[in-house]
Amino acid sequence: MMIIQETCNDPTGSFIIYAPVDVKALDHVVLGRGDPDHVALLPSGFSLLPDSLTMDNGGGIGGAGGFGGTLITAAFQILVHSSTEAKLSLNSVMTVNKLINCTVERVQAAVGDDIDLIANP
Repeated sequence: MMIIQETCNDPTGSFIIYAPVDVKALDHVVLGRGDPDHVALLPSGFSLLPDSLTMDNGGGIGGAGGFGGTLITAAFQILVHSSTEAKLSLNSVMTVNKLINCTVERVQAAVGDDIDLIANP
């Protein structure tokens, strides 16, 4: 398994988009032996956006006032079952919930402890 990733960081926010890819399936496509339609590419990711900006005394954005907070938005695409009519099991829901919580906690640890977590499953 290989992870492909794209990141972007500018004053409006930071974005990280990534997708796991099956290396063997990708090699078959690159060598012309496989169908690219059969390589699962399910991008996931998150964004970190300033919740609000305050003005400093000099009229600039940020400065002494800094940011009012950070808003994190996470999105995941997970292939749980190939059938479109299948119902999710409780185990699948619990696994996805753990994935979301773990990701948010890791982002919080990387950014700092100043982020308040509000989870909406």
